[in-house]
Amino acid sequence: MKFIIAIIQPHRLDAVREALQAIQISGMTVTEVRGYGRQGGHKEIYRGAEYAIAFVPKLKLEIAVADNRADEAVTTIATAARTGRVGDGKIFVLDLESVVRVRTGEADEAAL
Repeated sequence: MKFIIAIIQPHRLDAVREALQAIQISGMTVTEVRGYGRQGGHKEIYRGAEYAIAFVPKLKLEIAVADNRADEAVTTIATAARTGRVGDGKIFVLDLESVVRVRTGEADEAAL
């Protein structure tokens, strides 16, 4: 099993969710996060004064998938989240040792 962590722009969430549902990948956790990568933040003007925003708002998606679905999920997320501009995000794929569904006690891929 694989654990996919994707950092995306907030306005791309619905597109990513719909794309994952289209390939029958369900279940994700979404967290509002703030950070920066290569863009290093940005500047905004508020009431005539310029402010540096060091940490940009992003969304962190966490998705557990079977090994054979990981590449398809990553490609789908990357395609749906891409705008072509700096700050589109990153996708991390980690090995997932075990999963247990609390309600039923199912384990591993049966719990996904």
